[in-house]
Amino acid sequence: MRILVVEDDPAVSAALDRALRLEGYEVTVEADGNAALRSMAIAPPDAVILDLGLPGLDGIEVCKRIRGAGDDSPVLMLTARDAVDDRVQGLDAGAADYLVKPFALAELLARLRALLRRRGGEGEVLRFADLVLDLSSREARRGERTFSLTRIEFDLLELFLRHPRQVLTRDVLLDRVWGYNFDSGTNSLAVYVGYLRRKTESGSEPRLLHTVRGVGYVLRER
Repeated sequence: MRILVVEDDPAVSAALDRALRLEGYEVTVEADGNAALRSMAIAPPDAVILDLGLPGLDGIEVCKRIRGAGDDSPVLMLTARDAVDDRVQGLDAGAADYLVKPFALAELLARLRALLRRRGGEGEVLRFADLVLDLSSREARRGERTFSLTRIEFDLLELFLRHPRQVLTRDVLLDRVWGYNFDSGTNSLAVYVGYLRRKTESGSEPRLLHTVRGVGYVLRER
């Protein structure tokens, strides 16, 4: 699927580009509204991630023009402002969802997947060995045993399930789950991997989340 990112902050656009490509999306990045509209006219995307505070033609006007042209691509609007009026304006202009900066990349990716599923009318279930994660119901299961997850635990497990047998570095995991501006000096990742292990192994099941010393973690059977 092709995602159009319209964002004038180089750090944010680079983080989004990297994260989306890792998820397997084809990505086009534009830094202003007029360039975004020209890009959409040439190659309509499956979804648009649109910053509200763009130079020149702002995100509200871009969204209005997208809808005025009859394009129903889902738009996820980003803004540094958390005012109710801003959210209302964005939704009234035709945005399907709204996310306030700074945000965790995992939350943005989850919202994007939800928009794409809603458009396609399908849910998604991730599986590895006897571990199952239903993204629509947010239900987690190991064999016949179900267990609950916090938001961070869910995002982490989803990331591992989307990349089975692939070693994910500590920096990638922190970037994707906690956000591009997260302090990498904390031990939050190790703590939450420990939480996940306790929940996925509470029935004495074999370990699936393994530590790769000095690198990160991997989801594998042995």
